[in-house]
Amino acid sequence: MVDTILSMRNITKEFPGVKALADVNLEVARGEIHSICGENGAGKSTLMKVLSGVYPFGTYEGDIIFDGKEVRFRTIRESEDAGIAIIHQELALIPELTITENMFLGNEQARGGVIDWNEANARARALLDHVGLAEDPDVQIKNIGIGKQQLVEIAKALGKDVKLLILDEPTAALNDSDSRHLLGLLKELKAKGITCIMISHKLNEIEAISDSITIIRDGRTIETLDINAEGVNEDRIIRGMVGRDLSHRYPEHAPNIGELLFEVRDWTVAHPDDGERLVVRDASLNIRRGEIVGLAGLMGAGRTELARSVFGQTYGQKLSGRLFLHGKELHIRTVQQAINAGLAYVTEDRKSLGLNLLDTIRESITSAGLDKIQQWGVVDDNEEIVAAERYRQAMRIKTPSIEEGVNKLSGGNQQKVVLGKWLFTDPEVLILDEPTRGIDVGAKYEIYELINQMAEAGKGVLVISSELPELLGICDRIYTLSAGVITADVPRDAADQETLMRYMTQRKAV
Repeated sequence: MVDTILSMRNITKEFPGVKALADVNLEVARGEIHSICGENGAGKSTLMKVLSGVYPFGTYEGDIIFDGKEVRFRTIRESEDAGIAIIHQELALIPELTITENMFLGNEQARGGVIDWNEANARARALLDHVGLAEDPDVQIKNIGIGKQQLVEIAKALGKDVKLLILDEPTAALNDSDSRHLLGLLKELKAKGITCIMISHKLNEIEAISDSITIIRDGRTIETLDINAEGVNEDRIIRGMVGRDLSHRYPEHAPNIGELLFEVRDWTVAHPDDGERLVVRDASLNIRRGEIVGLAGLMGAGRTELARSVFGQTYGQKLSGRLFLHGKELHIRTVQQAINAGLAYVTEDRKSLGLNLLDTIRESITSAGLDKIQQWGVVDDNEEIVAAERYRQAMRIKTPSIEEGVNKLSGGNQQKVVLGKWLFTDPEVLILDEPTRGIDVGAKYEIYELINQMAEAGKGVLVISSELPELLGICDRIYTLSAGVITADVPRDAADQETLMRYMTQRKAV
């Protein structure tokens, strides 16, 4: 008989104008790793927020049975006291505080009202050892990488005697090494009897680590799969997620490549805080009209630094090199000059660099091209509404209204808003930095289609991605970058993962 630690029965949650969850059911066995899959906006994170008390009892319908008892959490603290801990995709850490201070914030190790820092640091060090993080507890959070921050969050949860650990997209922002370490840690926690629920869009990781998978689509439970059952593979999971077969992960693309459009010549960038440290060295690349060009490199290779420095010098110092568009040299020192020249840049971090989360969808889509809808310095509200609505429909952004705040959208729909914002500027060259990070396979396919449409319209597209299959699936050519040096320019028909990885680990051009 299965020992069930969690049952969520007929959970229904509504927001104004939308039903996020409709009679969702979830059964989780004690000591298993249970994954939840679904497209962006399917209701995965909403369901976990109901479970953890972020959405308190009374704001949803249905029953939650945890550890044999019906629970009605009204606060996050109540769920934590019961043994449930949730780690959100956006980590709840304060950058300026130390690891110890973050781990015990609100749960201070005090005696007689005075914090015992010796005891706090000792407990922090023990918990860090538990998750395999060899870091000084006195270091500030801002001085460690995102992978280590993720481990700090898990250590913090383990310090609360957790029975059920919920992780929302835990590896979305991690490199391959950090991802492997984190997934290995989840297996260790399972061996110690801790139950884990993981939300992820990385189906290869789900296959590798999960015992069971529950698929949610459009706010409803579709099915729960045993990962060891016959026929359960990535294609089977995708079919459940999107309601149809995706026989091809990438849409058909017949390139129609024209004349040289954009060039970067001998581009060199120094670190913003250390002028002697070169982050990009003598990089040269070009994009032709109608061409999709990839940029591959390991974490820290300089991909984002190259893109940001080209786009209005928003990164680095001591820049040197030249830019050309249609054979004419560009002199760009600001973002506005980059936009005016015909460049657009979709950042890898959509929430802090790509969007103002206080804006509506309408304001976000038109924000980079206000000159197109204004007269005498005044925005024409009617034109703004028409433009925003056009992009909402064209990009299939799931929202009841363009007046909805972008902070209420799922990750995939936020990414579509960012893309819409830059497409509204009608750029000649579109730079996409990790355009599908943290979004589901269905939304990815739609973004690939948008990329193809840009190329078919004669634009030039540069795609930066950590996923080599993605670059191989959509690009006409791929540049490789290693330690700030472009090491190869590989045509599509000569590219495979082994070849790209070999060039990505070289230190000089071939």
